[in-house]
Amino acid sequence: MPQEITALRFQKRNKNRVNVYIDGAFAFGLAAIEAARLKVGQTLSEEEIAHLKQADDVERAHEKALNFLSYRPRSTAEVRRNLRKKDLDDDVINAAIGRLERAGLLDDLAFAQYWVDNRKRFNPRGPRALRHELRRKGVSHAIIDEALVNLDEGEAVRQAAETGARKLARYESKAFRRKLTAYLARRGFTYSVIKPVVQELVEAHRSEAPSNIESKENDNA
Repeated sequence: MPQEITALRFQKRNKNRVNVYIDGAFAFGLAAIEAARLKVGQTLSEEEIAHLKQADDVERAHEKALNFLSYRPRSTAEVRRNLRKKDLDDDVINAAIGRLERAGLLDDLAFAQYWVDNRKRFNPRGPRALRHELRRKGVSHAIIDEALVNLDEGEAVRQAAETGARKLARYESKAFRRKLTAYLARRGFTYSVIKPVVQELVEAHRSEAPSNIESKENDNA
């Protein structure tokens, strides 16, 4: 049965949204751009009302997702998990995610490449650790493979090893080797790339023979 719009009023706290009143009572809110298509005295069917409410739910989900994405790039799974915390229906979430994907704002391959590049620049990790991190973000195995195809593990392990070596410089050679090897293994590097770079840094460590080297084998790095 058709219902009549009796008032359209901007919300006091958000002038970008309009409250729609039907038959004298508040019915639902809409983005102002959507409400501009309506007018007082217009009649709406139940199907039209349901469609407007659904469209507004998608719009609000889209805005929430944009806010979530404003802090850093996210995977599709991260955005989906975040929206589910807002008690939104899956149909609404799927529509909002589809809108973001069409706009190029949500792309798992771009996200995975960002993640790998960011790690490389600021906190190098090996492929094993990167795979684990990206899987926790909900990225598929195929996309992870593509994102890691150009990863130079040798370069990354050297960057990480030089950082670790500075932190461990006070230890004598045996402890230095053991702790540096463990440090790199925890960062997901394979032993085949760890071994040569550790050997090189152990030799450099010996040649420097710092006066403050300790033999506290049980200290944690």
